[in-house]
Amino acid sequence: MILDGRTWAEVSLAALGANFHAVRKHVGENVAVCAVVKADGYGHGAVECARALESEGAAWLGVTDANEGVALRGAGIGTRILLMTGIWRGEEEGIAAQNLTPTVWEPWHIERLERAAAKRKVALPVHLKLDTGMNRLGASKEALPRFCEKFASCQHLQLEGVSTHFASAEVLDAEDAKRQTKNFEEGLAVLHSYEFFPALVHMANSAAMSARPESWKTMVRPGIALYGYSLPIVRGGQAADTPPLPLRPVLSWKTRVLTVKEIAAGQAVGYMGTYVTEKRSRVAVLPVGYADGYPRLLSNRGRVIVRGEYAPVVGRVSMDLTIVDVGHIPGVAVGDEVVLIGESGGKSVDAVELARLCETVPYEILCGLSQRVPRVYL
Repeated sequence: MILDGRTWAEVSLAALGANFHAVRKHVGENVAVCAVVKADGYGHGAVECARALESEGAAWLGVTDANEGVALRGAGIGTRILLMTGIWRGEEEGIAAQNLTPTVWEPWHIERLERAAAKRKVALPVHLKLDTGMNRLGASKEALPRFCEKFASCQHLQLEGVSTHFASAEVLDAEDAKRQTKNFEEGLAVLHSYEFFPALVHMANSAAMSARPESWKTMVRPGIALYGYSLPIVRGGQAADTPPLPLRPVLSWKTRVLTVKEIAAGQAVGYMGTYVTEKRSRVAVLPVGYADGYPRLLSNRGRVIVRGEYAPVVGRVSMDLTIVDVGHIPGVAVGDEVVLIGESGGKSVDAVELARLCETVPYEILCGLSQRVPRVYL
């Protein structure tokens, strides 16, 4: 509930649904889609996004861990939920009880989950993750025979899926992506030699889903694409001729002018005086700062939209406040709406722009919106 309108994020569930259907159309009806809502739905709100995606027909949702999965179950989400980063000791009984689908790559994962499933007298599907070269999570190809033997001895675990993750899917001529694909195919061959044929084979994230159809297999895992963004697809260091998906940013972030000040020429603005006015200036102070997720790296670099015009950030972004120059915009007043991320008057500022200025990725910008910013669902 917004009490004062200090700052808020508007989340368009219609845009989220449209992006989901764009993904489904792109990969075709024979490829399952696991809609990723980890990290609180990339900052958009996991529960509301999960409900919307479930209503749009999402058969799978992807989350980081059991805590995120249990939270969705507690909110009444009934669709399949994939835990993408494994389990912790002690979580196995809750996973079985909540009908969550864990990703495994350690022998003890299998042992504990088998005991939990046996205790509840249920069949528990699991997905085996292969480390194909990212050297982060997953079982090595050399360890697969041992995993196959463990699975063969299980009475209650079902090897439903097998997965891996690309390190650089957006670089079409990346040798590591080619090597990872080859390693994944070799790992599948080992599983097949032990008579394991997982129904769900998945390696494609948003970038691979957009530009690497050979990686789609039987399921894809779009994340950032659902929220309206994608990393640029490149080949040979240049933008690749890859048709973009028709995606719409789901989130807009807004605030209001807290106060307007007239400042004489030669005056320092903000902490440490990193901006000094060259002439008599008018600035607007916004009640939003890095505690809300507006990056401090946007100090003297970012821009917002006020009354349909761009207004540059001047001085350092503070914990709770940001100052922008509005001297070129007539009539700016206390209470005026300000767009931090979104569109107004034919102009736009998106998470890609903020990420570029902060030398990061749009994922970090979106996930960085703090809980001080209420989400309003449209």
